[in-house]
Amino acid sequence: MILNLANQAYNALRHNRRRSLLTMLGMAWGIATVVLLLAYGAGFERGLWAAFRSFGTNLVFVFPGRTELQAGGTKAGTQVRLTVNDLDYIRSEVPLLKHVSPEVSKQCLVAFGTRSATYGVSGVYAAYGTMRRLDITDGTFFSEADDFTHTRVAVIGSDAKKKLFSGQNAIGQEIRINGISYQVVGVMKHQVQNGDDNINEHVYVPYSAMSDLANTYYLSAVVMEYEGDHSKVVKALRNSMGFHHNFDPKDQRAVFVFDVFADLMDLQSSPPASRFCLASSAC
Repeated sequence: MILNLANQAYNALRHNRRRSLLTMLGMAWGIATVVLLLAYGAGFERGLWAAFRSFGTNLVFVFPGRTELQAGGTKAGTQVRLTVNDLDYIRSEVPLLKHVSPEVSKQCLVAFGTRSATYGVSGVYAAYGTMRRLDITDGTFFSEADDFTHTRVAVIGSDAKKKLFSGQNAIGQEIRINGISYQVVGVMKHQVQNGDDNINEHVYVPYSAMSDLANTYYLSAVVMEYEGDHSKVVKALRNSMGFHHNFDPKDQRAVFVFDVFADLMDLQSSPPASRFCLASSAC
């Protein structure tokens, strides 16, 4: 019986060569497509994890927002602005913190010689580099002494270095940020990105020196590194911000809290399709 089936299959292949060839090509294409999709999915997941890890896992970011709930006689829709005073509130009222850094960001014209481009410039504390795992390929990140001494130094991203300096050495050179000179002390290693804000084109300066470029009383964000239970940190942070800014701590839009560890856990537990949606906001 098996021999007869083999003979029939052989005769069918021999007398219907075109149909047989198309069938084999279709099967080969289907198998190749599945393999390519699986490989793409695995590579995408690795890249996504690498991008998330670039934030550092034990980090919480808080950004200003606008209230959605009424609280304490204050109407909904009130803008909440983070200030430099919030740094003291966070340090004294939020447990388990190792480091806290303000961040004041602004788009600025950055120039060296005849080359120039518009990049995001952020004023931060020296601990920010360690918290965000900003690896330096040339030079160093600025020091804690620069946090309060108004020292005009800068650390630039790898893409910004290529644009402004090409193959030249950037360390020790003076760049102009909105016309004000800052000395380059470090160049960051190229990092995989997971968002629209390209850190490879970013420039970091000491928080004290950022006052030459922007109003540093109001903050773009506060970044915290902690040890222990991330949920306790987030809860205490919302309670502290709610008390001092007069909004309901349950109001998720009053301040935006980005808990990196929680997002990583959501990513790990979600199916592949959901991971793509979470990363790209495509769904």
